Amino acid sequence: MGKLLIFMENQREVGGEGQEPKDEYECSKPLHLMAPVWNRDTRGIHGLSKAVAPEGSRRKGRSLLQFLADHFYDVQALREYLLRKQVLKVHQKNRPFTHIKERFGPHAAGAYFILKQGGAVKFQGKEWIRPNTRGRFSLDFLTFPEVPVEAVDASGSAINYHGLDNLLALKELQSLWLRRCPHVDDWCLSRLHPLANSLQELSLAGCPRISERGLACLHHLQNLRRLDISDLPAVSNPGLTQILVEEMLPNCEVLGADWTQGLGLGPEEQSQDAASPIPA
Repeated sequence: MGKLLIFMENQREVGGEGQEPKDEYECSKPLHLMAPVWNRDTRGIHGLSKAVAPEGSRRKGRSLLQFLADHFYDVQALREYLLRKQVLKVHQKNRPFTHIKERFGPHAAGAYFILKQGGAVKFQGKEWIRPNTRGRFSLDFLTFPEVPVEAVDASGSAINYHGLDNLLALKELQSLWLRRCPHVDDWCLSRLHPLANSLQELSLAGCPRISERGLACLHHLQNLRRLDISDLPAVSNPGLTQILVEEMLPNCEVLGADWTQGLGLGPEEQSQDAASPIPA
């Protein structure tokens, strides 16, 4: 990484004997301030791909500070710019792969979408397919486009409301893991009803934007046998919510917080429960 050297030198002017120095500060040595400058290749930001020219050099280039000063008036404008970039990135990750769907069918297109997100898929009668550490994966699944996808693990991915379009056509999908997905919200859960006939297992653990309103939309999924709703920070009363979900889906095993969490037991009930002996 290149470095920008700013030399500040304070020298005092010494006059005749008995005269005071003219400068307020004395500095026996020059003060050297060093600030890092970003000179890596960038996308969408022009003028940052070259190192800042040292003093005396005619090399062309612009520093990061110059770019910020030219394009942003304050910190708020910079934050809005970064937010727009982030939203655009999420939008690009959730785009549909129409050309693959038209040529190989919805199962291949859905699998390709999940693998590009860094997730994993399992076709019926096949082993799990996962990308490697470099994000690359085998395209052998394109050779059996008629084999349906039965399980999808999109945990930690950037899938959102629009990205679900790639999964709703998987009519034989039995298991769906959406753990710790930052963009999965209540509106996303309202779209899962097309999978009601096949979906048997659903994990929403750790999704920060799912609340009680979204969980109420799962009443369509009466074939669910296992549902994980643990660690949902937007749910205000986890214990009561779990009880209501169990009543809504009586044939489903609901995993989550302890049923007493958030029920707000009074001090008398808590002390009585703690003092009650266990019968022999």
